Amino acid sequence: MTPNEALIDRDRQDLVTRQVLDESRLIRFVPAPDGSVAPDLARKLPGRGLWVEASRASVETAVKKNLFARSAKAPLKPAPDLADLVEKLLVRRCLDQLGLARREGVLISGFEKSAAAIRGGRAAWVIEAADGSADGRGKLLALAKHPSPAPKICGAFSADDLSLALGLENAIHAVLLQGGR
Repeated sequence: MTPNEALIDRDRQDLVTRQVLDESRLIRFVPAPDGSVAPDLARKLPGRGLWVEASRASVETAVKKNLFARSAKAPLKPAPDLADLVEKLLVRRCLDQLGLARREGVLISGFEKSAAAIRGGRAAWVIEAADGSADGRGKLLALAKHPSPAPKICGAFSADDLSLALGLENAIHAVLLQGGR
């Protein structure tokens, strides 16, 4: 496979709905040697992939009905808390990516810098700490309504999680810039 082929998403069948969906909408799982089911967010683990739509409800249904074993035609036993594990891994992966974006200079933080990026139409995403003050969040979200296209909003992480991921003391407001800079 060439590097360009690796970037092309393919269609896969969701175990739960049996619909054919683009890989970008699915989570890949693989059978582990011990008969469990391992999430493969990076899509690099060896073995035949078992694909489930990227939603908590779909993962829970696949576990409840043991659709992994049926699809793999092997005795697999997914962990009952597989949906929780997937959620934790996805959150960790997102936070890691935000940290990389900051080190690459495509994520800025702080209220004033974030507001300036939004006003300048350079914001692709506004990232707000879920436990930050309503006043500051409200001001930035009001600014975010005016540019066209409006930036997307993320408020899924705590200030502690954002601070740790970004290597900052108190990260509340951040902006992921459009176009890489």
